[in-house]
Amino acid sequence: MKISISYPPLQSEKGIPLLSQNRQFQWFSNPTFIYPVVPAYAASLLQARGHEVFWDDGIAEGLSFEQWLKRIKREKPDIIALESKTPVIKRHWKVIREIKRECSWNPTTVLLGDHVTALPEESMLNSEVDYVITGGDYDFSMLNLCDYLDQIRNQKSKSGYSLEPGIWFRKNEEIGNTGKFCLNHDLSSLPLIDRDLTRWELYAYRNGNFKYTPGTYTMAGRDCWWGRCSFCSWTTLYPGKTYRTVPVEHQIEEVGHLVKDYKFREIFDDSGCFPKGEWLHSFCEGIIKLGYNRKVVLGCNMRVGALSHEDWDLMKKANFRFILIGLESVVQSTLDRLNKGIRVQQIEQTVSMAKKAGLEPHITTMVGYPWESKREAEQTISFAKNLFSKGYVDTLQATIVVPYPGTPMFEEAKRNGWLLTENWEDYDMKQSVWKSPVDNEDVMRFTQELYKAALSPSFLMRKIVSVRNVDDLRYLFRAGRKLMAHVTDFVARN
Repeated sequence: MKISISYPPLQSEKGIPLLSQNRQFQWFSNPTFIYPVVPAYAASLLQARGHEVFWDDGIAEGLSFEQWLKRIKREKPDIIALESKTPVIKRHWKVIREIKRECSWNPTTVLLGDHVTALPEESMLNSEVDYVITGGDYDFSMLNLCDYLDQIRNQKSKSGYSLEPGIWFRKNEEIGNTGKFCLNHDLSSLPLIDRDLTRWELYAYRNGNFKYTPGTYTMAGRDCWWGRCSFCSWTTLYPGKTYRTVPVEHQIEEVGHLVKDYKFREIFDDSGCFPKGEWLHSFCEGIIKLGYNRKVVLGCNMRVGALSHEDWDLMKKANFRFILIGLESVVQSTLDRLNKGIRVQQIEQTVSMAKKAGLEPHITTMVGYPWESKREAEQTISFAKNLFSKGYVDTLQATIVVPYPGTPMFEEAKRNGWLLTENWEDYDMKQSVWKSPVDNEDVMRFTQELYKAALSPSFLMRKIVSVRNVDDLRYLFRAGRKLMAHVTDFVARN
């Protein structure tokens, strides 16, 4: 069978949709294209099983919808799979309707992702989609579904493939499902991702987090060993204590493959939180032993309070650089409510340790909580500015809090009557969608203030003085452009 892993263009005056491999959705005027690791695994698994795969990222390619649809008609895939998120789910319903109207061979359509995992029946009722795959292992589930459909099409023995748990379908005009999804797939059975098949070059350069290009992504774990933050949309895909990792040897082999065969200069691992403890030590020591630390720069997500001085030092020796750390707020009651499992005093301690080891911490922050006052929101902004002034952090990501369906935060908002709307298109971070002591105009202004925290004279002077080569200069220029674009992305609507 021929399967298309597709990201149809979603043209909008709001900007470019940051859809693939994103836990939060935004429209950006100066986009970052993130390599979608799990869909890439799906493509690689399908190809290895003998299916024909068409990698179809019309967003990263800059296609118009008309160009994309024309190409789909030319390629004629049997199955078209779309990864979706809350703010664009209605757009994807329209895309599926267009596919059904325009594609004479009637391809099977499939929806994946956190929104349809939270609300699978919604898409079955409101669109013409044929299948919805729930759960985060949709690489394995896609393979299962495609093998199953291939079996039916070729009238093979019914004793072969059956649909695994977590898949919604239509049968005799009725909607059915195979029960709750399971996260019991063996990650050690994953092949190395076929980077050529999945068009690695689309994501290797236009990514503001890469200092050295070309760069790419891996995913050692699914998804976060904490996995309890109430706001995270990926807890819908990987709920509770389901964290699994690939074997250390697999991760080291993949790094070697990316370095030797593709000459990538920077690799970011997008596990919700990179493995720690013995796994981390074995990985770093393996990277150092094989000399990969002299050939590639590494990065990852890490939690506040997770590592010791010795851990950070070892990561530096393995040539880690960019470390993304979720701060979210410096109000302890907010951190407790978010189930972050950290103390405010650990935040500065963590970033200062990472910085002292020679790493470049990047923090994420959010504003617009329905229980935080203006004064409390301003505390987070002041704290972020202070971290920049002290030189403890290098970059920052600021976002508006969005209660995505399927998260504990969304359920709390429903119980307390906080939601202003359940029109999913409004959940795109262009406005606040719930009642808050901080009005929408202030939410947008505070988000801008967080980005402007990086503009202190002392911080800017340190960055200029730190320039050592052309890569440093280019990165500084790119980061400046991204920062200014983000400031304009958060402009209050009239």
